[in-house]
Amino acid sequence: MMETELQVENTDKVLLTTDKVRKKMVQAISEYSMLGEGDRLMVCVSGGKDSSVMLVQLKEIQRRAPYKFEIEAIMLDQKQPGFDASEFSRWVESVGVRLTILQQDTYSIVKEKITTGTFCSLCSRLRRGILYNHAFENKFTKIALGHHMGDLNETLFLNLLYSGKISSMPPKLKSDDGRNILIRPMCLVDEADLTFLAESWSVPIIPCNLCGSQDGLKRKKIKAMIAKLKEEIPDVDQSLLTAQSNVRLSQLSDVDNWNFKF
Repeated sequence: MMETELQVENTDKVLLTTDKVRKKMVQAISEYSMLGEGDRLMVCVSGGKDSSVMLVQLKEIQRRAPYKFEIEAIMLDQKQPGFDASEFSRWVESVGVRLTILQQDTYSIVKEKITTGTFCSLCSRLRRGILYNHAFENKFTKIALGHHMGDLNETLFLNLLYSGKISSMPPKLKSDDGRNILIRPMCLVDEADLTFLAESWSVPIIPCNLCGSQDGLKRKKIKAMIAKLKEEIPDVDQSLLTAQSNVRLSQLSDVDNWNFKF
């Protein structure tokens, strides 16, 4: 095959994948009532592939939507060594979205407090608090997070195997303090499609030098386990996702959610 034919083939795949991901996002937004007229949407971007693709797709969804809503991208500079958002900032500007970078040295706090084990739990709590406060103080009506289908499935297994509970990442959630509404527009999207688009669009990825640098993380183990299952059960990702919206309380053992006194 000649080089020009390869380029055309790749272009076609990018267009098809872009359309596929956007349709999945529109489906989730509609099914879970994520957005509506007059919403001010704070899109959390980390500099990673998932949130970056989400931002581009939300901008296109905004252009096509039958209702009006605003979009602003928010990034948190946690003062990790080597963090440089200059190239990423230019990329976001090219997308046509305003980017605000918040600066809080949570890196030093995590490194000081966590001497054994993984950094993820404390790091995510600190990051979440800063972002939630910013959203509330600046009157954003929704916060968009870049979690995809794989994230939901991995969280389901993490909670089952390590915490003894059946729970995952809901598509839409009100924060515990009631101040913020979180949405996950990519909850139905396959991670492989996001990886492909991020590479095809040459998104300037910013690596994580904290949690992303650690070995032996539970989530990595679960991801590998699901990948192994997929070799024997090709549709396991979709089955796990479907199960999360197909709950049979009468077939479980939770006395708080089902009356067994009959």
